[in-house]
Amino acid sequence: MSADELPCIDQLAATPDILRGLMTSIDEGDARWKPASDRFSIAEVLAHLSHSEGHCYRLRLDRFMKEQLPELEPDDAQMHLDLYRDADPQDAFDTFEEQRENNVEYLRGLPAEAGERKALHKAAGEITLNQMLHEWVLHDLGHIRQVAELVRARRFLSGAGPLGEEYRLKP
Repeated sequence: MSADELPCIDQLAATPDILRGLMTSIDEGDARWKPASDRFSIAEVLAHLSHSEGHCYRLRLDRFMKEQLPELEPDDAQMHLDLYRDADPQDAFDTFEEQRENNVEYLRGLPAEAGERKALHKAAGEITLNQMLHEWVLHDLGHIRQVAELVRARRFLSGAGPLGEEYRLKP
């Protein structure tokens, strides 16, 4: 990162490629597989990422840039489970990728000082845009890890036979 750009943009830009790499070996059945009824499938993770990209992060970003100290609601993924349940994994990923490309392009056009803009997050208190960008990456990385663990459990654990017994997966 140079002194004239916002933090985290390169990592945000990398997320779709990382996810695509993780999903090279999965099919529709794998994408919809749930390790337990209270856990997300890969398809649901992708739908959540797509929804969050447009309805959480982009809306927050726009408010940071257009308003002085906007009030931001906390995001609650549990509130949107019905949206995620029947989502088509490929459509969700395609929508996420397109939105992410647009968001990264927008972020690259902002000056570094935009990162000091402030908002009032109803759960976290006063935050800066820089802090939200770091949290956005934390959110991405958590779901990348989640997808990786689902792929490990669904596609590779059983094929490892006795060599897989030492792995304690929690997809």
